[in-house]
Amino acid sequence: MSSSPSAAAGTYVTTISTPTLDSNSPALLQSITSHGGYAYARLATLAAAGDRPAAEAALEMAWEQLYSGPWNSVHPVWRDAYSMACLHVAKFHFSNGEFRDALRALDMGIIMGGPLLRKDVDSAIEVVLAAKARQYDNGGANADNEGRQRTGSQLLVCPEEFNKSEVLRILPIRSLSSKIVGKRSALSLEGFLREYFLSGSPVIITDCMAHWPARTRWNDVDYLRRVAGDRTVPVEVGKNYLCSEWKQEVITFSQFLERVQSNGCRSKAPTYLAQHQLFDQINELRKDISVPDYCYAGGGELRSLNAWFGPAGMVTPLHHDPHHNILAQVVGKKYVRLYSASYNEELYPYRETMLNNSSQVDLDSIDEVEFPKVRDLEFLDCILEEGEMLYIPPKWWHYVRSLTRSFSVSFWWSDSGSSTVS
Repeated sequence: MSSSPSAAAGTYVTTISTPTLDSNSPALLQSITSHGGYAYARLATLAAAGDRPAAEAALEMAWEQLYSGPWNSVHPVWRDAYSMACLHVAKFHFSNGEFRDALRALDMGIIMGGPLLRKDVDSAIEVVLAAKARQYDNGGANADNEGRQRTGSQLLVCPEEFNKSEVLRILPIRSLSSKIVGKRSALSLEGFLREYFLSGSPVIITDCMAHWPARTRWNDVDYLRRVAGDRTVPVEVGKNYLCSEWKQEVITFSQFLERVQSNGCRSKAPTYLAQHQLFDQINELRKDISVPDYCYAGGGELRSLNAWFGPAGMVTPLHHDPHHNILAQVVGKKYVRLYSASYNEELYPYRETMLNNSSQVDLDSIDEVEFPKVRDLEFLDCILEEGEMLYIPPKWWHYVRSLTRSFSVSFWWSDSGSSTVS
């Protein structure tokens, strides 16, 4: 492919090629026009001919369309239009040596764009990353090693950060006083299927992540900054998604790392990289982990692989998910509380469609007058340690609190009878 970082030994790609865009552009522009995008189509045509202001104007126009109403009401063609504009803008940045700006445009194409041009976006990112690495003396690897020697290695989580007696004072009432989730060491796939998957029972699996490079690399702030620092990611700002002050932002991974290192549970506006498909976006991080064999139980398929990364004190409110879930704790510790899927009425789910998998009950401050059924409900809970995986069956309610800075990965999969994730 002409868009690979090195077309031949000793030669490098100096332009971004977009074969999918080139072959699909006429049909895509026609589709955009049929949905009212006459002005966009004119700007995109000018952008393809080398007009940089037109490319930037097309990008802004597509962005406005994405936010013209609720996300699910936006026609999919505008997401592809946004990807097209991101590619045009990235080409101009790349040709001017503005590699960070090119990366941002391409990452935004991944985050907000449609699937049609994804291969072009991914291959363009490879080209930009390769060019960016060549800016350093002797290539990126040597320069990075020199930088590490100068600055020293910064740990994301230090062992002394965790004090269990202090943690117990901030956890929900009755925490770690009822039934604790059982642990199994190096559980076989057959044992997992027979004892937990078929019965729909949670379990902590230990000793299954020791071979992951992520176990050491992700606790190294310098490594994370080196492989992902210039990439753009979506983050959540605020206590949690049920609070009125909660919002979303798009920032660089380096900016996010700075917030994680400076923010704690006392921060007024903590920042969380939550339920983001980071590993589809940043291949270097994807190489640091492996999909557990347990995710193939039931004859289904992997549906989603998400990152959860943030400071101590971040809370995911009580909710349930539709799929089998293995939560792998790579760095740091989390408290997890689980209620059976049978407790739907007793946990007072929201009536709104968008939130009907979330409970109205705030476990950190339970209103027993408004929610009297919660008080005596049986639950399981645990402190999920580094290197442990927690299996959460479908529809089981769960509340999660980061006890330290924490980097986790969730693997969602369906069994053979489940429908595809939308």
